[in-house]
Amino acid sequence: MDNVPVVSTDQLQRFVNKSLGTVLDVRPIAAYNGWRLRDENRGGHIPNAKSIPLKWTRYMDWVEVLDEKNIKKSAPVVVYGYEKEEARSMAEKLLDLGYDDLRVYNKFLTEWIVDEDLPLHRLERYKQLVHPEWVKQLIEGNNPQEYDNDDFVICHSHYGYPEDYKKGHIPGAIALDTNWLESTENWNRRTPEELRTRLESLGIHYDTTVVVYGRFSAPVYDEERFPGKSAGHLGAMRSAAILLYAGVQDVRILNGGITSWEDAGYKLSTEEVDPKPIDDFGIEIPGRPEIMIDTPEAKEYLASEDAELVSVRSWPEFIGERSGYHYIENKGRIPGAVFGNCGSDAYHMENYRNFDHTMREYQEVAQNWIEEGLTPDKKLAFYCGTGWRGSEAFWNAYLMGWPKVSVYDGGWYEWSSDPKNPIGTGEPE
Repeated sequence: MDNVPVVSTDQLQRFVNKSLGTVLDVRPIAAYNGWRLRDENRGGHIPNAKSIPLKWTRYMDWVEVLDEKNIKKSAPVVVYGYEKEEARSMAEKLLDLGYDDLRVYNKFLTEWIVDEDLPLHRLERYKQLVHPEWVKQLIEGNNPQEYDNDDFVICHSHYGYPEDYKKGHIPGAIALDTNWLESTENWNRRTPEELRTRLESLGIHYDTTVVVYGRFSAPVYDEERFPGKSAGHLGAMRSAAILLYAGVQDVRILNGGITSWEDAGYKLSTEEVDPKPIDDFGIEIPGRPEIMIDTPEAKEYLASEDAELVSVRSWPEFIGERSGYHYIENKGRIPGAVFGNCGSDAYHMENYRNFDHTMREYQEVAQNWIEEGLTPDKKLAFYCGTGWRGSEAFWNAYLMGWPKVSVYDGGWYEWSSDPKNPIGTGEPE
């Protein structure tokens, strides 16, 4: 390590401004997104830095991330963290992998952050994507950062599978069945009246801070009748989108779900918590109707040059090789929709998540969309089969601050159920 140069703040500024190579941020993802984990005066990361948390190197999969993020051995790499030991540790691991043009920067806390003239980038709505320590402080009554409420509810999301909650949840969390928020007949959001009744029964007021999370396991489409039971954190994204639509002002998602809670070393509880019902949600539902669109609006999006319908489905679904669901017979896609590429199937979101199930570096998601012509100036409606994957893609855009984003609630299920609607198959031209 003695032969790895240490760069100064001025040198790093020139390195960044001239795009001379890769800047690598090895701090936790929460810090990269904008959380001030050391009570620093500003949060965020050095412009255009890539995020590979040092803790990822405990897993074999982390080496593949270097290729996914296009961090080349042929180009210079500057590594920084909160502490110089973090940067040194990552640099040693990169040296072992054959990266030899390495530098470390050790003044991020003491010089870069404290100088208001030096830029920091961050996820626009990072406050809505919380980390395990934030949730722990919340349930212990310690008033975490960016929280000024005195009313919160933590929801453990599952799909018709209460055993998932009973086998272990975050202490104090209540169970939230996705079936309570979406209809079991067509999987669209429930009526305003039904949502009001349910949210009041769960003790959720429009100005309650609601933290939503779920458990991830690996559902196997061909071997399970109801694979969605194993996709609790994906269901949490769906629940969060419907809560936002209903009018809950402060909806937050635990980044990585219950996996991140356990990975932080925090314990689960098997003590069931009963909700504390309230008499009135407080506002008319939907409080934010623009969050969800239906088929007539979806058709308007398809006809508009200023809007796009985004298919957050797998390639086999998009070209019509499979419907993606046991209960959907028709195969194909909505003609004119842009392929948003979720990943391998209806219950996985590899292209939107890191291998530890946290949300993928937001700049990578944005770049993939921009390459497909999906830009923040357009109206974008994300959809999948019944709303889960579309909701997760929606949350990525919403957290980035893209202003005109929504979920096409009916998705492929509703579209394909109407024989009057056109269906596309095969690879699009």
